[in-house]
Amino acid sequence: MNIIPTLIPDVLIIEPKVFGDDRGFFFESFNERVFREATGLDVQFVQDNHSRSAKGVLRGLHYQLPPVAQGKLVRCVLGEVFDVAVDIRSSSPTFGNWAGVNLSAENKKQFWIPPGFAHGFLVLSEMAEFLYKTTNYYAPDYDRGIIWNDPDIAIAWPSAGAPLLSGKDCSARRFVDAEIFE
Repeated sequence: MNIIPTLIPDVLIIEPKVFGDDRGFFFESFNERVFREATGLDVQFVQDNHSRSAKGVLRGLHYQLPPVAQGKLVRCVLGEVFDVAVDIRSSSPTFGNWAGVNLSAENKKQFWIPPGFAHGFLVLSEMAEFLYKTTNYYAPDYDRGIIWNDPDIAIAWPSAGAPLLSGKDCSARRFVDAEIFE
């Protein structure tokens, strides 16, 4: 496993060691011991989620407030997405900054998004299937969102026209009005 730092030290890109030949490939998508040794993180995942989305769908920017904040280990198993983490920890030196990476079935990269970050992704391929492990269960009462195109965050989304959004994501708050982490 290769760990690639981002401009936000707590957000990591993870490249698995892939074994391939003319028959196909094999890799461990998650191994708790190897993850802990490579990242220095001791996390427990309690829920796996799987979504399928069409080209141009943008999901996010989502997060959960304490006491049920979630860390997420995400990957794309079909197609390609542009994945983003936004630091919403007011005491952090990178508060309001974002890190992004292309995740695809081809590159097999994963993205670690710790608690205290908003998360979203834009589907770049005709279809994408996206998996994510979470460190806490989904808790609708603590679920929050920030509008995807907030000018104060200024995420450089790949241009693909107007994204397809859920009603919830259309009505998400501006960053300046969002409930954030201390």
